[in-house]
Amino acid sequence: MQQSVLTTVMLPAALALIMFGLGLSLTPRDFANVATRPKAVVIALVAQVLLLPAACFGLVVLFDLEPLLAVGMMLLAASPGGTTANLYSHLFGGDVALNVTLTAVNSVLAAFTLPVVVNLSLAHFVGDGQDIGLQADKVVQVFAIVLVPVAIGMLVRRFAMAFADRMDKPVRILSAVVLAVVIIGAIVQERERIGGYIAAVGLVALLFSAISLTVGYWLPRLFRVERRQAIASGMEIGIHNSTLAITIALSPSLLGNSTMAVPPAVYGVLMFGTTLVFGYLVRRRRDITEADEPLTADT
Repeated sequence: MQQSVLTTVMLPAALALIMFGLGLSLTPRDFANVATRPKAVVIALVAQVLLLPAACFGLVVLFDLEPLLAVGMMLLAASPGGTTANLYSHLFGGDVALNVTLTAVNSVLAAFTLPVVVNLSLAHFVGDGQDIGLQADKVVQVFAIVLVPVAIGMLVRRFAMAFADRMDKPVRILSAVVLAVVIIGAIVQERERIGGYIAAVGLVALLFSAISLTVGYWLPRLFRVERRQAIASGMEIGIHNSTLAITIALSPSLLGNSTMAVPPAVYGVLMFGTTLVFGYLVRRRRDITEADEPLTADT
């Protein structure tokens, strides 16, 4: 019963709250803003949809992860940016408006691309004909759990902006509490094997986090996107929505596999450290560059 309540009620509720809270901060203008910064948005989306799944595939093959853990990593790679990207971007001098735009677009795009990546991963790593993929009916469910709470949150903001502003912080706190309870429950459920899972996937998750942040920042810089937007891209691409990945992995109506939930759960803990280090490094680089500019101008 404990497992059923966790996977069928509490985890979907946590995700719904998180996505609803995201919707409370979005307006239709955020989607329209794609046209005002097309280069930064397109580069970030290419990194999110194509480069990171490819990089993750290379890591799981290189480290020879067991099939279900490999699928869990690919599920994480296909998930859109996490909701904490905006906070980290603000803390380290990123363009938060770009984060909001990328979050909005990524959330919609992931409803289509995530099932494709998961099904291809299952076919490659599991490949035994098991009917555990995301077929048409399950794709609709993924679409619903990603977009419906966001749409409801946007409607609330549209017709009750003051209420949306007041509810932003309580919704974030409540969703974090519910998610913590679910993760603790999942750890208890897998307590006999959790040490082995962390040993098996911890390094891969850590490397994937570092690669995501690095690609998210340096790919835009390579194409001469200005630094604040590159920082925003790094945060958005580097912080994956592990809650969404865990929900899809554990939900009995979707994948229903606790092993697949291990990589996003491990990543969800490790990525806070890698993101802080990344933020410090790009902030320090920006400060050094700005300090050098007057000297350069004088010479």
